[in-house]
Amino acid sequence: MTPSIVTRGDDSYRVHESERLRRWRMVLGAGDGDADYGDSTGVRLEGDDRQMDAALSALYDAPPASAPRGRGTKRAGGLAASAPNVARWLGDIRRYFPSGVVQVMQRDAIERLNLQRMLLEPEMLEVIEPDIHLVATLLALQHLLPDTTRATARLVVSKVVDQLHDRLAQPTLLAARGALARAARTQRPRHSNIDWDRTIRANLANYQPALKTVIPERLVGYARRESAMRREIIIAIDQSGSMSDSVVYASVFGSALASVRSLHTRLVAFDTTVVDLTEHIHDPVDLLFGIQLGGGTDINRAMAYCQSVISRPSDTVLILISDLHEGTPGGDFVARIASMARSGVACVALLALSDQGAPAFDREAAGALAELGVPTFACTPSAFPDLLAAAINHRDLGSWAGEHGLVTRS
Repeated sequence: MTPSIVTRGDDSYRVHESERLRRWRMVLGAGDGDADYGDSTGVRLEGDDRQMDAALSALYDAPPASAPRGRGTKRAGGLAASAPNVARWLGDIRRYFPSGVVQVMQRDAIERLNLQRMLLEPEMLEVIEPDIHLVATLLALQHLLPDTTRATARLVVSKVVDQLHDRLAQPTLLAARGALARAARTQRPRHSNIDWDRTIRANLANYQPALKTVIPERLVGYARRESAMRREIIIAIDQSGSMSDSVVYASVFGSALASVRSLHTRLVAFDTTVVDLTEHIHDPVDLLFGIQLGGGTDINRAMAYCQSVISRPSDTVLILISDLHEGTPGGDFVARIASMARSGVACVALLALSDQGAPAFDREAAGALAELGVPTFACTPSAFPDLLAAAINHRDLGSWAGEHGLVTRS
């Protein structure tokens, strides 16, 4: 059979026509035709291909749970809302697909086929591929979890948290400790601790044209006093449903920062009430199970609480993680943040702390904060350590966001 060229002319990009048709068959499914052949390709599936196609059909050929199901409704696949069927399907997709694809399919199954109730059974949780989206779903359902499932749910959440901690904790600690070291200045630094940028700026008047250099009469450097409490970090996290991924990441970062002796890290969660979860910050799993996803939003009350616990404004960093949709009338959280910023607090509003981009957010509130000099943007977890370091050193966070390719609202 004549091969067809997919993109380039070298042999590594040649795909036989039969393979090309097989791939199209796997993408298109059987449609209304025979489950083995389908209408469009005439390719017969064998072995693992047939099992993979059945797993895909059970999810993507079934109508969404919200779709009306009349007597004439055709259903080519489906999980039949049955625990044995779901368990078998979960085992199949783990066998035939890589981990990243499994997580996507699980998330689609929960959303399309309304399988949340299956997560209340420990047998389901034991065979499901854990990821951050599953954690968010479990947290939203935690008030429904029976005692027999709660322990399994904690194990699932703990596994994901440990994975995130392994990936994010070390960069966060390095950035925070480095920023703290640079925040404490000394006039008699060791050579290895000299801040050459600030030293040159401080001695520009001593530039010698003949030598084409600056004579540094005054050295500016970094003191290293790890035992002193030099910064307070307040992370205020919106518990509304759209912020679920951000809640998980914020908990992991808060737990990592709590181990830095020179920082006092406080984590505050809010909806229409405000809960200070700082006592649980060393255990991110306990912290997450203390959060209630969903419900209303009262940002003004949360900012009032944060303002009340600030004792050293110039040494405090406030990170508000919220889509800025105020759900309770009568307050003015923008004015409260402005007041804290004027007192010396380094304030930043993150529309999301997630790899998924910013959710829908209140553009008017974001613009108002930007006009006050409070940068407002979405931040990825990988960029958060550098953001924290910039805030600790009182850098212009708007400029920092631009340097890192983040969207700043102004």
